[in-house]
Amino acid sequence: MRTRPERVRTSIITHLGEDTGMKAVVIDHDSPGHVTIKEIDNPMPAPNEALVKVAAVSLNLGEVRYAQKRDPGSQIGWDLAGTVEQPAASGEGPKAGARVAGFLGTGAWAELAAVPVDRMAELPENVSFTQAATLPVAGLTALYVLEHGHGLLGRKVLVTGANGGVGMFSCQLAKMMGAKVIGQVRRDRYRDLVLSWGADEVVVSEDAGAACEYGPYRLISESVGGAVLSNCLAMLDKDGICVSFGTSAGSEVTFDASSFYASGRASLYGFLLFNELGREPASVGLARLVALVADGRLKPHITVEEPCSRIGDVVQRFWDRKIPGKTVVHIS
Repeated sequence: MRTRPERVRTSIITHLGEDTGMKAVVIDHDSPGHVTIKEIDNPMPAPNEALVKVAAVSLNLGEVRYAQKRDPGSQIGWDLAGTVEQPAASGEGPKAGARVAGFLGTGAWAELAAVPVDRMAELPENVSFTQAATLPVAGLTALYVLEHGHGLLGRKVLVTGANGGVGMFSCQLAKMMGAKVIGQVRRDRYRDLVLSWGADEVVVSEDAGAACEYGPYRLISESVGGAVLSNCLAMLDKDGICVSFGTSAGSEVTFDASSFYASGRASLYGFLLFNELGREPASVGLARLVALVADGRLKPHITVEEPCSRIGDVVQRFWDRKIPGKTVVHIS
């Protein structure tokens, strides 16, 4: 008797032809950006996974950082947008031919991806694959971080590292929630860009100390760590929350504990997107973001678009922090 994976493999061969190989981005520490393109076997979807022909992917700092540490030959990639080639065997989720955005724990940077139905959302025709590819990790992170700050209407929100992908979405979403938004960047050249994303004020500061002028804050979306996080903890309002989801400047932090607890019920929350998905399926949050893009209320700022053949150079530029906003790579 055939096992379930063999049945899935047979179904893929029937649908896609006898070619069972695909091009994918894999780890190669001897190549630019620690990645290269290699032909590997097609994925074998589980019953709750749809097979998606990937059109575009976007880059995130976390996966690019992991590329430097993972084993050679490992696949990489979180965000994707494309077309359902084969729907989930369970009967759940989008049908064949549906345009979707979704994400994986790894392996999205490939011609084909097996995507869980609860981690994808369908796209209307007026949302492009390029736009949609920016949404899963950065968009969901921004959305879920902000939803930890209850009652943001008329309150102040600080977004550190505001020139990045999460910062781009955070500024826009916080404004929709009625907050006054302060963006922190480390280079003055990003000031106008962050203002265009909806920030009311932009602080140019290495350690975010200058943001104290506009505080205290109901919520701080914090992705820098180090001295930035240390200073942020002293800027929280009573009942305020600092949500920490990154340490791009360093993971070691010292802070004045007395001023922190004296603020009154302030809290520090450790955020990891993949741990947050127990609150609601990612498909629900993605659908909300897609609808905002379709309505023209949420606008991804895509700074770089490149073909997959240039993936190594793009990853290296991204790692060197030379690209604000979002970077999209076209797979097909």
